Amino acid sequence: MNYARLTIALGLAALTAACGKKAETPVVAETNQATPAPAMGGDMGNMAMAPAANASIKAKGQGTITAIDKAAGTITLDHGPIPEAKWPAMTMAFKAAPAITDAAKIGDKVDFDLMLTGNAGEVTAMHKQP
Repeated sequence: MNYARLTIALGLAALTAACGKKAETPVVAETNQATPAPAMGGDMGNMAMAPAANASIKAKGQGTITAIDKAAGTITLDHGPIPEAKWPAMTMAFKAAPAITDAAKIGDKVDFDLMLTGNAGEVTAMHKQP
């Protein structure tokens, strides 16, 4: 019984000590460089992320389809520079609707439209180049 009282007393003391303290929010250092994801390649050392975390911008690009993951809903493109996002040429995966991934074929050279939000992009339209 004494152990139960001691445990309760220590618990109440810890809660009392924690009262009034604000939760600390981790601080993330901002940089002008992107951290490469495993699916990304190319020279990204000077890659600036143009859109703010909550802003979306439209962009266009040209590239070659290198992979399609229908289960994940992604398409990987080896694309040229995308000026709207201040991205150099690289290979990266983008989210894409099933209609886009179903029509895509690895090796196709395509023109594509992107919706960029933060560091993420989604292919919203794609047209095979002649």
